[in-house]
Amino acid sequence: MATIESQSNSTMPEPSDSPQLPPKKRGVPEGLWLKCPGCGTSVYKKEVEQRLNVCPKCEHHFYVSATDRILQVVDEGTFEPMNEHLRPTDPLEFSDRKRYAERLVGEQKRTGLTDAAVTGTGMIRARRVALAVTDSAFIMGSMGSVVGERLTRLIEHATMQGLPLIIISASGGGARMHEGILSLMQMAKVSAALARYDKAGGLFISVLTNPTMGGVAASFASLGDLVFAEPKALIGFAGPRTIKATIGIELPEGFQTSEFLLEHGYIDRIVERKNLKTEIARAIDYCGK
Repeated sequence: MATIESQSNSTMPEPSDSPQLPPKKRGVPEGLWLKCPGCGTSVYKKEVEQRLNVCPKCEHHFYVSATDRILQVVDEGTFEPMNEHLRPTDPLEFSDRKRYAERLVGEQKRTGLTDAAVTGTGMIRARRVALAVTDSAFIMGSMGSVVGERLTRLIEHATMQGLPLIIISASGGGARMHEGILSLMQMAKVSAALARYDKAGGLFISVLTNPTMGGVAASFASLGDLVFAEPKALIGFAGPRTIKATIGIELPEGFQTSEFLLEHGYIDRIVERKNLKTEIARAIDYCGK
């Protein structure tokens, strides 16, 4: 009997002070999926990037940085930037929620750009062009003194070299209020340079992306010999909400979209992002440039 009790006691498990926790479930890593603003579907980020940042479900065209846009359009290794030494200043010592000088430094660090426009020359399907791209990530792509000066110098270079000119616009801010009249005058300056370029027989292809608004839409972006636009891009001077609040009436369905503007003769063609490089090269050949 003692032997049985001894064996029984020796095999009893010791009570545990800390109960075992269930194994942790492995979650989905962040940043793998995007919610498409066009259709509301969650889409795989890598697939979107492989499609040049276009939704595989509804063909919504996501934002693309100026740097990525150049990689998409220009032949690999051929882009040569121009006038990167031009940097914005704060001539009016403007201040709203923060000083303009501080805002510029913050935008430069955040975007990696020195201002809202990147200009230079490169090859598109082995055709040398002068190219400018504006980026809405930098103060909404607004046109300050440096943006206007870079565009003007690029246009003058294209005039002297006889190059086709391509400007891809993604500017939702128009003229940059922080620089006052110095910003507003860039509309006229760039437009005057385009008039001289046109007189010299140049070919200007303007590409409008989402958004192209304000002073940019009211000046150089509308002056192309050919005006292309991406699908469903917002294009116009004042935004739809501003117009509705001002005149107090319902606007037409799809007002200020690429499709509406094509129907009313404002643009020449809607071009999907995947076809833009080929369409630009084809237009250059067709126009004999």
